[in-house]
Amino acid sequence: MPAHPEFLGGFGAALRGGPLPPGLTARDPAEVDRRFAVYRNNVAVGLTAALAARFPVIRRLLGEDYFAALARVYAGAEPPQTPVLAEWGAGFAGFLAGFTPLAGYSYLPDVARIEWARGQAFHAADAAPVAPGVLAAADPARVRLGLHPSVRLLRLAHPAVWIWAQNQPGAVATPAARGPQTALILRDAGFQVPVRALGAGDGALLAAILQGQRLGDAALTAQDTEPGHDPQPLLIALMQAGAIIDAQE
Repeated sequence: MPAHPEFLGGFGAALRGGPLPPGLTARDPAEVDRRFAVYRNNVAVGLTAALAARFPVIRRLLGEDYFAALARVYAGAEPPQTPVLAEWGAGFAGFLAGFTPLAGYSYLPDVARIEWARGQAFHAADAAPVAPGVLAAADPARVRLGLHPSVRLLRLAHPAVWIWAQNQPGAVATPAARGPQTALILRDAGFQVPVRALGAGDGALLAAILQGQRLGDAALTAQDTEPGHDPQPLLIALMQAGAIIDAQE
């Protein structure tokens, strides 16, 4: 019988299609291969289901059969490193970007980035929103805003927010978006995780806030990016979502 680490390594390799590790036995030795094949298939089915739960739009876009085959390839290339399957899939967008058979579908990695960020946002740490009185008393030019741990800002090379939205249950068809998009993703007060496309000014404003800039400086950055930009709609949306958790001068 091999040492425990060696056995685990061989067992994992066997699950990915390699030879069976020494030491596996059955009452009927002829049954070892068949029984392990059943176990290997169950693991593959479980990993496919876990990946589909995290990336449902990718699954819808590719179709169930293609996604299942792709999930097996991904599991072989980047198997889970912990028993917590919710932590598996961080590299899926990069995997899609390098997967030659899907080279003609360059928007898929951006859609996957949205889906992964939504999962991160949903599981982010809790944080209470700042009291309205604190915000009201702050100097808008000098205050630095702290945002909820769930807030994510994604710069996307494709209209992936539109693609993601059009593939949601009950989605109403809207005119196709063109070109790059910027996405705001957060977990709101109702534990929903919306995806919002931001204009150039809002994207610059949010990026500056996340970098720790004073709100006045962040507003100027947004103005430079989009002349005439009004920061209030985005700030109000963040407040309503409970996403502003600190305000310090």
